[in-house]
Amino acid sequence: MVVVLHGELAVPYTRNPPQRGGIPPLGKAQGPISQGMALTAGSHAAQAREPRQGLTAATVSDVPRVPWECLARVNPDDMPPGCSQREVLGHFLLLMRTIATRTRRQPRKSLGQHFLVDPRIANRIVSAAEPTHSDTVLEVGPGTGILTRRLVERSGSVVAVELDERLVSELPGRLGEPSNLMVHHADARELVIPDLVGIGTVYKLVANLPYYAAAPIIRRFLECETPPQVMVVMVQREVGDAMTAKPGTMTMMSIATQFYARVSTVTHVAPKAFRPPPRVSSTVVKLDVMSEPRVGVRDNDRFFELVRAGFAAPRKQLRNSLIQGSGASTGVVDGVLGNAGMDGKRRPAMLSMDEWGLLDSVWPADVPRNRFR
Repeated sequence: MVVVLHGELAVPYTRNPPQRGGIPPLGKAQGPISQGMALTAGSHAAQAREPRQGLTAATVSDVPRVPWECLARVNPDDMPPGCSQREVLGHFLLLMRTIATRTRRQPRKSLGQHFLVDPRIANRIVSAAEPTHSDTVLEVGPGTGILTRRLVERSGSVVAVELDERLVSELPGRLGEPSNLMVHHADARELVIPDLVGIGTVYKLVANLPYYAAAPIIRRFLECETPPQVMVVMVQREVGDAMTAKPGTMTMMSIATQFYARVSTVTHVAPKAFRPPPRVSSTVVKLDVMSEPRVGVRDNDRFFELVRAGFAAPRKQLRNSLIQGSGASTGVVDGVLGNAGMDGKRRPAMLSMDEWGLLDSVWPADVPRNRFR
């Protein structure tokens, strides 16, 4: 059965599909196949060429389709003996499918690549970033371009940073060579950000981050001299939960992100949204970066030294964890907690950002904050 729909030819499979080897020649192209050459379903000619019991059930929605102009007219005199027109077309479809399979870009496990393939998730990510035609968007890890395609349509300019050289060379052509797209081959953990977006440029960051590199990349952008205005990033779900945690479940990641930005969850993402599916779920997180840190401290680096000391033993009481992490004496730590009016029996995860700022303000300047730095 051959079905012609809107300029396309749909050919159902048979129970005995053509083998991969020995594709017969199609013969000399004579122009499009005329409608009269197509076998009408249920006709005597169709039954003579292909018995009814040799066909599997097929519907218009689940048969492969090939653009009409891709099919050449086959001269019956040129076909190999015993090879029907249907079998020639079947070989053609198999050849096209083989070419498509071989040319599809396969993810590289060594780079932790999991390509996003769900357009609904891509739309949510781009919508969360709220790009406009006056915005500059920096995309980290564009992959095959499912986010990039949407960003170039809605942004003034898109700067994409990709570690895979093959994807760097393919991405512009895959998207039709958009004039507002620039692709750079670089490791996002080592970027000189002003060289990409310019000094003083207001920009937004969109990224589908590899799990192994998510934390250092996020930290690099938050702590740089030219941080983004907004960050919308895909991370492992456990990391996303830590970034958005409230007092009681706080971690070092919670402090490190909420110190610089207001963090919210955009959506959770199941493994089936990627190719290949990862073994864990993911989360899309939005960070609205603040112009000033959330709490006022004397020195950012010294503040985080103290926080790391406080989380040196997160399952212990805050008093014991600070002693272990800072190397300070029991008397010094007890005095700091007393001056801050804090109960040293609480766990580090229970402290709020303001309480960490208070600890920083009363810690003696001549006492080391972290013995492991």
